[in-house]
Amino acid sequence: MTNDSVDLMEKLPVVRELNRRRLLTWGAAGGLSLGGLWQAQLQADQQAMRPRRAIRSCIFVFFYGGPSHLDTYDLKPEAPSTVRGEFQSIATSVPGLRIGEHLPRMSQVMHHCALIRSMHHSNRLHDSASIETHTGRQAAQGDREEFAPIEQFFPCHGATVSHLQRERNLVVPHAALPFVFHNVVDTPCQGGGFLGSAFDPFRITVNPDKQSYAVQELMLRDDLPATRIQGRSEFLDRLQAVSAANPSSKANLTQYYDKALRLLNSEEIRRALDLSQEPAEVRERYGVYGVEPATGAGGAEGGYARQMRGQNLLIARRLVEIGVPFVNVYDFRQQGQNWDSHANNFAQHKQFLLPPADRALAALIQDLHERGLLDSTLVVATGEFGRTPKINPNAGRDHWPDCYTVLLAGGGVQGGAIYGASDAIGAYPAQDPATPADLAATIYWRFGFDPATHIHDRTDRPWRIANGEPIRQLFAAQG
Repeated sequence: MTNDSVDLMEKLPVVRELNRRRLLTWGAAGGLSLGGLWQAQLQADQQAMRPRRAIRSCIFVFFYGGPSHLDTYDLKPEAPSTVRGEFQSIATSVPGLRIGEHLPRMSQVMHHCALIRSMHHSNRLHDSASIETHTGRQAAQGDREEFAPIEQFFPCHGATVSHLQRERNLVVPHAALPFVFHNVVDTPCQGGGFLGSAFDPFRITVNPDKQSYAVQELMLRDDLPATRIQGRSEFLDRLQAVSAANPSSKANLTQYYDKALRLLNSEEIRRALDLSQEPAEVRERYGVYGVEPATGAGGAEGGYARQMRGQNLLIARRLVEIGVPFVNVYDFRQQGQNWDSHANNFAQHKQFLLPPADRALAALIQDLHERGLLDSTLVVATGEFGRTPKINPNAGRDHWPDCYTVLLAGGGVQGGAIYGASDAIGAYPAQDPATPADLAATIYWRFGFDPATHIHDRTDRPWRIANGEPIRQLFAAQG
């Protein structure tokens, strides 16, 4: 292999290190000329860029507060002790890939996962970072926290997918549970934005005492049985038939009435939210923490979060199983304990944050695989940012959006693949930087939508659904 060949190959976009090793081997054996190397690399690129079969669903798991990438999926064992911290790395089901020691269950399913180790943006506060995470767009108000309600502008991922699939007329195209993740004001990134409230998610709440899930709109009063609901529907049809006023408004109202009735009559949705339908061993696999007292920061909410974190992901699996395309799961909410570990980072991650998250996420991935749903379901697991490389005087790590890790599972990912890399202390991308806009583009692309597709706001101004580019390199080509 000539020096010119090596130089040229270094300049080509290498999709996977495997391709590079193959080219080096072939070149050393004298099997390829410079032109042959070029053609081989182009073929490898084209193979990797071929679109796979579109996914049916996405489960977006949001670890509110910002997990530490340096203590989970991007450890730096060679860094100074003020950076590397207390945790060791462990081997995984992917040879050569090591992750944090407090993720033992995830270590066994990494052959179903891929990592983006170069995610970054410029928002250093929770609200603005959350907005960019869930919409792929910088917040219009800039990098600041919101303590008074403001209107959401850009739609979240699930709302955009719902809009693009609106012709399917699904009963539940987009669900979110188990709460609005900011309980001071509704952080403006969880709904339909300029697409309108029709594309807001189907909000599922939890009863912390009964450890059960419900949707208020689906709870019929005792004095309003299904027969009375049907009678009211028929009466409404007769009224509308004789009404000639404002046909367009009438059509819109009819659409909302029809959807409401379909929800009220949906036994499938009710069954999906009924965890008593699941065997006890399955619920335990995801993690049941009902015996843990509601103590610690956040009071009852802290206890509730511990009890139900695993069950939230089980509900997500049950929703995907009945055909819901997009499910948001909020692992924590503002106030109380969450992933915002400014103090006692290592104790919090070891004792409180990681064990339930490790158990539940691994159970979800394995469960989807065993049920034949993993290839058609993309799982995204991320916080709004990572944590500072340097440990602060309170043994904590502070907000760090300059580089962090996002985990993808299923949906056609190349098991064990890694996109991008952070520098020696996990501070900044050292290779292939990625943004939330690229993550949004990847999600839409996997659903079969071109990120350059336009949607329109209320003034009919067109917007691309994503400003980034899909990270195609993480996905296996369609066979």
